[in-house]
Amino acid sequence: MFGALFAWRLGSAPLVNPDEGRYAEVPREMLASGDWVTPRLNGVPYFEKPPLVYWAVAACERFLGPSEWSVRLTPALFAVGGILMAYGAARRLYGRDAGFWAAVVLGTSLLYMAMGHLVGLDVAVSVLMSATLFCFVLGVEEPPGWRRRWLFYGLYASAALATLTKGLMGFLITGAVMLLWLALVDQWKRLRPLHFPSGIAIFLAIAAPWHVLVAGRNPGWAHFYLVYEHWERFFEKGHGRYQPFWFFVPVLLLGLFPWTGFLWGAFRDALAGGWSRRRENAQAWFFAIWAAFIFLFFSKSQSKLIPYILPVFPPLAVVVGRWLAATLPLQDAFARMRLGLRTFGFLSGLLAAGMCVAVLRPGLIREASQASELRPYAYVMAAILCVGGIRAMIPRPGEGAARGAVIAMTTTFAFLMGVLLLAMPIIDVRSSRDVALAARGIVRPGEPVYCYHGFFHDFTYYSGNVAGLVNYTDELELQFLGPGERASRFIDDAEFRREWAGEGRIFAVARIRDAAELFADPSFHYHVLAAGPHHYLLSNQP
Repeated sequence: MFGALFAWRLGSAPLVNPDEGRYAEVPREMLASGDWVTPRLNGVPYFEKPPLVYWAVAACERFLGPSEWSVRLTPALFAVGGILMAYGAARRLYGRDAGFWAAVVLGTSLLYMAMGHLVGLDVAVSVLMSATLFCFVLGVEEPPGWRRRWLFYGLYASAALATLTKGLMGFLITGAVMLLWLALVDQWKRLRPLHFPSGIAIFLAIAAPWHVLVAGRNPGWAHFYLVYEHWERFFEKGHGRYQPFWFFVPVLLLGLFPWTGFLWGAFRDALAGGWSRRRENAQAWFFAIWAAFIFLFFSKSQSKLIPYILPVFPPLAVVVGRWLAATLPLQDAFARMRLGLRTFGFLSGLLAAGMCVAVLRPGLIREASQASELRPYAYVMAAILCVGGIRAMIPRPGEGAARGAVIAMTTTFAFLMGVLLLAMPIIDVRSSRDVALAARGIVRPGEPVYCYHGFFHDFTYYSGNVAGLVNYTDELELQFLGPGERASRFIDDAEFRREWAGEGRIFAVARIRDAAELFADPSFHYHVLAAGPHHYLLSNQP
């Protein structure tokens, strides 16, 4: 069911700028260059993150061909894998019903489902970090033997893969969670055998080769990767991603929709007996420490983006899934779930009202035409939310009232996501796909193409050409280019005008609003070769 839900309309919308364009372009350039060690974005070495997701996306494109569907297949497969792991871990610890509901909660959480449809790193690193911690909590439950050994080997391997996905956090954060639990809940005796020497050998065999190769081929990489991308990104505000400490509170509450209201009851029952009984209730405290530490870690960071909080969702899903499995068979289940159902109804109404206001109030959506196109979808989603929210709060006569309410919640979410996916091609209006595809058929090898006053990440992917930038550098790491290449590809307005007036044929892609400034200059002679909803493809020659 989840495989079908993640696959449906996966390639229906153009890549979202900038993130999807970036994470599709780096694998495309790997395939084009044959260099699988040094990631490149627009021809520039790009070392913000390690390459595991790039490799996976490139492999999908090689076997399935380039398309939005093949590019987005990687996060979708990781997301489904994460759901299966939540099922398996919860089933092993608490029984089949708990595993089933843990999978349902995780797979129908709004943020998890949304990110599973978009190309990026966060779903993959969340799933791999979860695999590390699931292997650990299952491993310490096992007596010495082959099962324990392979669970710990899985821990080391998944930590290495997480490190290859998003850097040192792949093992530092998971390691901190494990150590905190061992220390706070006093579980040191359960740690042995840890299979440490062979486990470290597995970790290094997976994670070390790329780090050694990329450091040898790119002087300066180690300082950029270790200091700038890890230390400074966490402690300093200069990355343009600063948000207040409480930023992830509303993200978590809305991201866990429709299950937000069950968090309080689930953790209250899971941690019954409090701190004094933490040793007897060690498993529940493990999931609580897992969720709390990662939430506080990213809240403390000076660099915050919405998807960073995804590693919190698997432990929450297990705790809520366990609670649902224990609560639903009870005769007073509906009464016990009333707070969660009312929260669901309130959030449904809030989201419905927000959607209607967004498409009706002028200015909230920049493009009036886009707001008009989205209006029918917003009304349908608002109606689904209102009907589902009311239905979930009204008990059905008989013993199945609680189960009927939960079915109403999951059905509401499924229909909501279905309509949202239908609307996706309209929601994002920053794509340059139309003019990029036109450029792919027009631009000949060696003819320069410039992005004017911006960098349109998806343009290079769809056009198959790297582009120069006019008066703009974006996030490109130009320190890894030689002075000559940097000067020839990243130019100012004066140099652009000089080259435009020359004899050679050159191209420019520009936002319509930026092109208006050029068109207003009578000395600027141009030919519009292609026009999309928001971009022009221009040339100095017909």
